[in-house]
Amino acid sequence: MLTIVFLGLFAVQSVTAQSNAVCSADNLPSMIEGFFQLTTALGIVGLAIVWQADSLIEMFTLHPEQKKGLKRHKRSAMKSAVVLVVLGPLYTVAGSMMSLPLAQCVDLVPW
Repeated sequence: MLTIVFLGLFAVQSVTAQSNAVCSADNLPSMIEGFFQLTTALGIVGLAIVWQADSLIEMFTLHPEQKKGLKRHKRSAMKSAVVLVVLGPLYTVAGSMMSLPLAQCVDLVPW
C-alpha cells in the first residue's frame, strides 16, 4: 500500500511537470494552432474540390451504380470535413471542462 502511494505521488508530480512543457515553450502553442488551422482550411478546400469533381463526373455518368458510388463518395467527403471542423472546437471545450493542460494554452478553433 505504501509503494502505491509513493509511486502515485511521484507519478503525479512528473506528469504535472511534463504537461506544462508544451505551454511553457515559446512558439509551440502558436505552431500547433497554425497547423490545425492550415489542415482545417486544406480539408475544406479539398471537400470543395472533391464535391465539384464528383458532381461533374456524375453529370457524364450513365450507369446508376456509378452514380450511387459517386454519391457515397460525396457523403464520405462531407462527413470527413464535418469531423475535421468539429474536432478542434470539441477538444477545446471538452479539454477546458476536463482541465487538460493542452486545452488551457492552445486554442484549436479554426476561425
